[in-house]
Amino acid sequence: MIMEFLAIVVGLILLIWSADKFVEGASTVADNLGLSPLVIGMVIVGFGTSAPELAVSVLASIDGNPGVALGNAYGSNIANIALILGVTAAISPIAVRSEVVRRELPLLAFVTILAVILYWDQMLTRANAAILLVLFFAIMTWTIWQARAHPKDILASEVKKELKEHQASNAVALFWVVTGVLLLVLSSRMLVWGAVSVAQQFGVSDLVIGLTIVAIGTSLPELASSIAAARKGEHDMALGNILGSNMFNTLAVVGLAGVISPTTVERDLLTRDLPVLGGLTLLLFFMSFGFAGRPARINRLEGVVLTCLFVGYTSWLIYTQLPAPIK
Repeated sequence: MIMEFLAIVVGLILLIWSADKFVEGASTVADNLGLSPLVIGMVIVGFGTSAPELAVSVLASIDGNPGVALGNAYGSNIANIALILGVTAAISPIAVRSEVVRRELPLLAFVTILAVILYWDQMLTRANAAILLVLFFAIMTWTIWQARAHPKDILASEVKKELKEHQASNAVALFWVVTGVLLLVLSSRMLVWGAVSVAQQFGVSDLVIGLTIVAIGTSLPELASSIAAARKGEHDMALGNILGSNMFNTLAVVGLAGVISPTTVERDLLTRDLPVLGGLTLLLFFMSFGFAGRPARINRLEGVVLTCLFVGYTSWLIYTQLPAPIK
């Protein structure tokens, strides 16, 4: 058991560090090649912070643990909104000024609803997975088009500011891209092995392990980048990271996992976890747009509410796994 817990801890540490280096290197290469800051922020940074979820879910599917793959993807989405945005807003209220970010919110709500429709028969088939991947590439194309159509969006200036702080040559940046990818694979392998082993020994389902330990762990890069961005006043970048990550998890991560290993979707995911995710996405929509004269921002009180919702949801998950009392 000690080796399994050690694999989880070391795997998470390596996963967080390698993901950060991968995103930093990829962003620098893209900047050196002349890509616009808005494209870098929305595509490379937004989707790149989901590299841990992608690596873990793909390896879990290859190893025949689809519950970990699905739990990791959707658990990370729940953690991104409730825990990461919640903690970030509690530290520094998040003002939403970017029109591009505001356009992505309804799209995120749509893909969340689509997931429920596709899994309603409790099956993630290769056809369903292909639909998710096609939609992902369509949204990426739309995202790039939006970035080019709004080059002076507030998000662009925030990304440009970040890129200046991490300037490096292409050789150095490519080294970190390659190193980051290799360590992502290694650390993901360690994390999946440790998490599945612990789940089996404690009699906990793969889905719940994916929704809790694995999901929170793979979401830590988003937590670090969002807090750092918010403290610098880069509020739209903090929110953009979360939206890009959730879109990537729902479409690309689950899509690839489904293509590799079609699986039965546990009923709990449909009746418990996806409704929670849908409710949080809707709540984020209202917070970020502002209605009836309310400013478009996530304030400290709302951040605390989101954090409490995450604590309540996670406690509920753990409670449902406790053994029934002996009568």
